[in-house]
Amino acid sequence: MSRPYVIDELISAKSIAARIEALAREIKTKFRGTDKLVVVGLLRGSFVFIADLVRELDLPVEVDFLEASSYGNSTESSREVRILKDLRGEIGGRDVLVVEDIVDTGHTLKHVISLLNSREPARLACCALLDKPSRREVDVKADWIGFEIPDEFVVGYGIDFAQRNRNLPFIGTVRFTDTQDET
Repeated sequence: MSRPYVIDELISAKSIAARIEALAREIKTKFRGTDKLVVVGLLRGSFVFIADLVRELDLPVEVDFLEASSYGNSTESSREVRILKDLRGEIGGRDVLVVEDIVDTGHTLKHVISLLNSREPARLACCALLDKPSRREVDVKADWIGFEIPDEFVVGYGIDFAQRNRNLPFIGTVRFTDTQDET
């Protein structure tokens, strides 16, 4: 049985949309002239973000997905990154943009970047919607960040808590309403 909680809005849907437009402008500048940009979404949390981002990119794009996990149904990272679904297409010699929902400890992003770099893309860059630099355990940084957020557990806009709340149009913080200690 899950603990009772409420969600407090942290970043509005309007703010997210405006930031995505700005990110898309910067990404288009970096990849101007590409014959096709392979946009790799990290499932599952990035699916809403990637959909909105690629609609703003005025570039030829191909979308692929990779599923990596270090959380399961927990609010804490296990730090063990597992690839649950690999890319369908080849990225060797191609321009690649990794789209991540949130960079927390950095373990997942570092693992994914290493894996994709081993496949020898022409260029590899990363865009993350959210960044929690205070939680970083490994040296990794996205090329573009939507929002820097405090060390709080967040949901919404594709990000879940135990497979719930992905459909919220905003990013919110989870606040538990009982008195049970988190262990």
